[in-house]
Amino acid sequence: MGVTEPSTWTYLMDMDGVLVHEEHMVPGADEFVAALRENGIPFMVFTNNSIYTPRDLRARLLRSGLDIPEEAIWTSALATAQFLEQQRPGGSAFVVGESGLTTALHNIGYVLTDRDPDYVILGETRTYSFEAITKAIRLVENGARFIATNPDEKGPSREGTLPATGAVAALIERVTGRAPYYVGKPNPLMMRSALRHLGVHSENTLMIGDRMDTDVRSGLESGLQTILVLSGISDQDTAELFPYRPTKVVRSIADLRDHVTDPFQA
Repeated sequence: MGVTEPSTWTYLMDMDGVLVHEEHMVPGADEFVAALRENGIPFMVFTNNSIYTPRDLRARLLRSGLDIPEEAIWTSALATAQFLEQQRPGGSAFVVGESGLTTALHNIGYVLTDRDPDYVILGETRTYSFEAITKAIRLVENGARFIATNPDEKGPSREGTLPATGAVAALIERVTGRAPYYVGKPNPLMMRSALRHLGVHSENTLMIGDRMDTDVRSGLESGLQTILVLSGISDQDTAELFPYRPTKVVRSIADLRDHVTDPFQA
């Protein structure tokens, strides 16, 4: 597939599976980020995980050997807050989630309450409680609009699979009959919110991800060029099963470190 190179690309890239695996850096990721900086290329790191604030994630990435500034980290919590600020400024919400989500909502002036909120907002947490989920169900039944930060149904941990936002959202939907609006990937809204935050256009932007069903799809639907890395979830065989294709496939982000100004010539 031919690609016309702009004078300067903007890079959007997923975090897990592209830059890191759990607490460990993908080999060569630090050199890739250094090459972006050396060439003055703007970039932003994405995650559907809404647990952590950008400051928290910066500290976690630093421990793995990656120096990513706070302002270059974009989470589903930030995308959700931006969406709500546009939809209903100064609103209120009952939140099931962690500091990444509550901080983002406080920063846009939202009031967090369980008394007749405008929204029930479900995010990622490691401490889902039956009481909080029951409260969320009753508020949705009473008319609160239902928002979830991302549709991921499960996540990894050292002990094994963990239920994630999408799984708990399915429980609430099953009881209430009300489906949530998911803001995070693969919703292209998350890509567009980052483009707006950066002040750049889609035609000069590419998305690097390790999943066909979220990263490549959201990039494609946002009008971006896409690069699939085979260092995470999707491999070459599974990529062939989808009815759409990335612009380019590489083994890992390390393959792009010497070609950041012309990634489609690598």
